[in-house]
Amino acid sequence: MDQTRTPLFDAMISHYNQSPVSFHVPGHKNGNVFPKRGYDFYKSILSIDYTEITGLDDLHEPEGCIADAQALAAAWFGVRKTYFLIGGSTVGNLAMILATHKQGCPVIVQRNCHKSVMHGLELAGAKPVFVAPIYDKEHERMGNVSVDGMLQAIDDYPDASGVVLTYPDYFGRTYDLEAIINKAHESGIPVLVDEAHGVHFSLGGSLPSSAVQLGADVVVQSAHKMAPAMTMGAYLHIGSSRVHHDELSHYLHMLQSSSPSYPIMASLDLARYYLGNIDTKAIERTVSDIEELRKALADYAIWEVLPIEEQLDDPFKLSLRITYPYSSTDIASHLENQGVYPELVTENQLLFVFGLSLQENQGSILSRFQQAAQNVVTSDQVCHATIERETLYRPLVAQSPYSFIELKEMDKQYVTWQDAEGKIAAHAVIPYPPGIPLIMKGERILPEHMKVLKEMLNQNRHVQTNEVSIEKGIHVYIEETE
Repeated sequence: MDQTRTPLFDAMISHYNQSPVSFHVPGHKNGNVFPKRGYDFYKSILSIDYTEITGLDDLHEPEGCIADAQALAAAWFGVRKTYFLIGGSTVGNLAMILATHKQGCPVIVQRNCHKSVMHGLELAGAKPVFVAPIYDKEHERMGNVSVDGMLQAIDDYPDASGVVLTYPDYFGRTYDLEAIINKAHESGIPVLVDEAHGVHFSLGGSLPSSAVQLGADVVVQSAHKMAPAMTMGAYLHIGSSRVHHDELSHYLHMLQSSSPSYPIMASLDLARYYLGNIDTKAIERTVSDIEELRKALADYAIWEVLPIEEQLDDPFKLSLRITYPYSSTDIASHLENQGVYPELVTENQLLFVFGLSLQENQGSILSRFQQAAQNVVTSDQVCHATIERETLYRPLVAQSPYSFIELKEMDKQYVTWQDAEGKIAAHAVIPYPPGIPLIMKGERILPEHMKVLKEMLNQNRHVQTNEVSIEKGIHVYIEETE
């Protein structure tokens, strides 16, 4: 197919060029009814913020320009069908789990998954089997799922309705996904992959292989994370017949807004166009520029540039491990004062995500880091202890004590942390970013959980939870034996 086409975007511009008068929603009437405050920033996008009118198709029953745009995306990514998502990877993760889950059958899940995966399991009423990640001693952080653990889980639960994986991890590292896919397919189990951070893997070259290329049955990608799409723009790809298209379409219809954002959808059309027409040599030049920046940053004593491996790590992500006694939060603050905002700040690391093209020249970027580094060494430091995570997720393979259907029927009570050990958590505790639950709803609370949470709260890490005061305690389920 002709990847130079942008059918949805073109249809919107064609409508705009007719100087239409809006007698339909939205209420801003193509930007003509809007407060002066903010108008200069919004006016361009408001002019094409349309709804389902003649010529602009319908996301939930596409037959025209949206269907054409999705078909072009499917052709580019090499899949059977692609759906545009206007609710981020979150809505894709929910839909793929709901579309594949069979009541009474377990779901094999990577334990350090995004919270949206857990929400999908809860909506499905599933009883998940968790496979623990491996602690990466070289990089001092929790890494990807244990491949051996996944293979064992597939052997132990051959009736699973699905295997749900995250690939790559938040730091851009991949693993032997193909081995897991092949093993699952031997038992007829579909593999569902949250590839939120890997939409650009389709470009090949020095990048890792995409889950699409490796044979996954459903792959969800956040186009807005690494491709030039608007926030909340994502793709859901179907790669095989193991998952029914009609079921996925049904749940996307239920979960996505009946008034989808046309600017977001058009940005997905344009993002696919960008990926399909970008000069691969330009990508490699950007990768080379980032590598030169890595080398330059390696000269500073306040941090260590963590190494990456070609075909295993995403070269567009850069991780700095902070050197004792310096503080990651202090360094992040000095960088932000220079206009450099990291993606993630942990107790001992900073993560930076580069675009497919550098936003400014390498020298300018480096000078910002240099100034921040100089300011760090002259300031008072507050060093935080590294949080011990090596034994956080155990055992390697473990089924949840209760299904979410069973949990729904159980009463709850609030307990202090002193009395929480061994109880079943009624609320998830989620450091954000990256959105990976420290404690999952329905999980038995371990001493390691409480220790890590205490350290995070001491470091003022942002933690999402439904509790009024997570510092004091948590709601737990009351088990019959109590």
